[in-house]
Amino acid sequence: MKPVIELSEIHKTYHTGAVAVRAVRGVSLAILPGEFVALMGASGSGKSTLMNLLGCLDRPTAGKYLLDGIDVSRLDRNQLADIRNRKLGFVFQGFNLLARTSAVDNVELPLLYQRNGHTRHTRHERALQSLATVGLAARADHHPNQLSGGQQQRVAIARALVNQPTLLLADEPTGNLDSQTSIEIMGVFQKLNDAGITIVMVTHELDIASYTKRNIILRDGVVLDDKPVAKRLDAAKELAKLKEAHAEVKLA
Repeated sequence: MKPVIELSEIHKTYHTGAVAVRAVRGVSLAILPGEFVALMGASGSGKSTLMNLLGCLDRPTAGKYLLDGIDVSRLDRNQLADIRNRKLGFVFQGFNLLARTSAVDNVELPLLYQRNGHTRHTRHERALQSLATVGLAARADHHPNQLSGGQQQRVAIARALVNQPTLLLADEPTGNLDSQTSIEIMGVFQKLNDAGITIVMVTHELDIASYTKRNIILRDGVVLDDKPVAKRLDAAKELAKLKEAHAEVKLA
């Protein structure tokens, strides 16, 4: 099976005046279709830099990066933008929704930048399908201020999916959410992954990483550990436990 992501001796060095900061140092790894991977590490470990490289938001100083078989290591800015639009979906800690725009219109936005020029009807239908995938079809006409934090993140996930990307990248997607909502969002990711979508997620939370299938731990720009999740949490079961616990507290 051909990897979705294949990194070979990837380095990223930033220069601040006379100081060279080696943020990523010779990382080599492969991520196969259908994997659900958590990138972990302390602040300064290189996980955010690596995520930026995977998302074609930055280019490596050295090394080779194949994304779905395409060598993106040395593409120019316009080529990288095209790859991002066709191959990648992004979910961030901040939902980054347009405040005065409905959920369905927010989801449609990536389609406006595609070269094949979808009709307005096609864009609308695909956005509605994407919202349905994350369980928000009934909120399509709602604006962000009419939605909870978890619902806003679902809209952001739907927006990331609307282009039918090869890879979904999530950067601390539960960072602004409470415990119950975080589990609900991880449930959405698990369902998407079960449907065959490849997901790479940055998180510093061990419990959140336990919902994924594989944990890659970085330290000082190198891979310290890379292992499958031994005791994977099931979001549906964990959510049921949490609701039961809350019900018991109320009864008490």
